[in-house]
Amino acid sequence: MLQSSRRFSLLQVALFSGAIATTASLSLFGSGWCRSAHAALQDSPKALVDEVWQLVNREYVDGTFNKVNWQATRQSLLSQNYTSSEQAYTAIQKALEKLGDPYTRFLDPQQYEALTNQTSGELSGVGIRMELDEKTKHLTVVEAIENSPASKAGIKSGDKILAIDGKLTKNLEVQDASKMIRGKAGTVVTLQIERQNQSNFDLKLTRANIELPTVHYTLKQEGKKRVGYITLKEFSSHAAEQMQRAIQDLNRQKVDGFVLDLRGNPGGLLQSSIEIARMWMETGAIVRTVDRDGGTEEAKANRTSLTKLPLAVLVDGNSASASEILSGALQDNHRAVVVGSQTFGKALVQSVHSLSDGSGVAVTIAHYYTPKGTDISHKGITPDVKIDLTEAQEQKLATNPTLVATQNDPQYARAIAVLGTNQFAGTPLNQTPKSVSIR
Repeated sequence: MLQSSRRFSLLQVALFSGAIATTASLSLFGSGWCRSAHAALQDSPKALVDEVWQLVNREYVDGTFNKVNWQATRQSLLSQNYTSSEQAYTAIQKALEKLGDPYTRFLDPQQYEALTNQTSGELSGVGIRMELDEKTKHLTVVEAIENSPASKAGIKSGDKILAIDGKLTKNLEVQDASKMIRGKAGTVVTLQIERQNQSNFDLKLTRANIELPTVHYTLKQEGKKRVGYITLKEFSSHAAEQMQRAIQDLNRQKVDGFVLDLRGNPGGLLQSSIEIARMWMETGAIVRTVDRDGGTEEAKANRTSLTKLPLAVLVDGNSASASEILSGALQDNHRAVVVGSQTFGKALVQSVHSLSDGSGVAVTIAHYYTPKGTDISHKGITPDVKIDLTEAQEQKLATNPTLVATQNDPQYARAIAVLGTNQFAGTPLNQTPKSVSIR
């Protein structure tokens, strides 16, 4: 349990620019919450309101609560009568807005469930990514996730899902279809499939717990250099083990260096970013966190790196939180050259707690600093080689993803060029280049 009287554990916090990962739950009420009051409010929306107030009161990083009288806020909240959970939710949201911190926020049960599914890095279902065909209004399979029930059953990209357990899907939103397909592992769902040049057929699939891939990698031949290209989409609970497999497999393929693509990565679990940093760094500090009482905690590399080969890291304006921790650690320790655009600039740590009715609350509990003590709040990480994409270039890559990580991708092309210079041929890199701006 997290307490205001002790430092938080790095194992129990998470970072996202717009979404924050689940951590250990806390007890619902502080020690000052007397039994009689608890009994009076039990099973009441008012209990939920005070549940949130207690958590914020105990943990929020700013002891002045943005100069808000937090005790008076509690009195105001508890003086109101709530006839529904929705009214309580609205009151909580308005109270939290006074803190002026967009990352301290309330999550209704649906939002909380979506967040926990996202950051757990897994789901219970059949493993299909879908989209709605704008012309036919039919659900269409984009891909079947590797080793999922869908892939094992032979579902292919382009298959149309006409019905789910007998219910027609035409005009059904993807989100609603996903809810119907997801379910408890071991249960069965029947999909009616339309496939080109075949008669429509029913397919029974047994749901399973599926690990979602957040790391993708490939070997690229760039001139005479063999480059291991790795993309990391978010720091989920499975990201570190997937990253480990990627690095080890590329090592076996005798690469000469690596490009780690963190563009568009909004963050995730803090511990995941620390574990991944340790795969690239043999020694050095990774991140330092400071809570509202001035308590500090520092994570360091522990001589468990998987490679010392040259490394370039790609970032952009949507690389945030845990992405900035990783890129900042690699940059400050002169382990990698950072290429791309200025990053998002989020240097706050959140803890997320489940509440008694299935909703949740995210509370900012600390600031973090890069190994050199830099506070990147609202500034972000400045790349060693700064190269911003034009709107036309961004549009081109967005509409044709096959061009990403090719010579048609200016940031990737620049990373490859930098890796090919003698300046970055050391193992590990031993100096940081002068910042270069290219547009």
